[in-house]
Amino acid sequence: MKTSKEAIEILNDLIQINNDRIKGYERAIEELKDDNDDLKTLFAVFIDQSRQNVMVLGKEVQGFGGEMATGTTGGGKIYRAWMDVKAVFTGHDRHAVLENCEFGEDNALKAYHTAFKDDNLPEYLRPILTEQHEMLLKSHNQVKALRDQPVHQH
Repeated sequence: MKTSKEAIEILNDLIQINNDRIKGYERAIEELKDDNDDLKTLFAVFIDQSRQNVMVLGKEVQGFGGEMATGTTGGGKIYRAWMDVKAVFTGHDRHAVLENCEFGEDNALKAYHTAFKDDNLPEYLRPILTEQHEMLLKSHNQVKALRDQPVHQH
């Protein structure tokens, strides 16, 4: 049955972008200086959101009789990686970290847009993906707003 195979592939691609997001924010937390507790707390929330997304999507993959993806987007057909893991954050700079995170959020949103356009996506999955997309859009806007804040000199 082609449709379920295609649906599994779409869902697994979204699982991988969420796994990328988890790894990206974990890396961002490690890279930030100690005086960025506000970002560390926010990024931990984003990690939890993506873990929830992965659980929901994984349940759907299993419902189709598929195996849930466990990796990141190395093999995903929809998008580039959430964040360039090889990119070096210069001097643990808050603005650079936020810029990287915004770039990642843009790619996550693109992945969901691409999934919505796929004719092989079963209708009943659309509300689930819409809810996750709205959460990602809200996160993106939070990151962008923080990135656009003037830098405070200590």
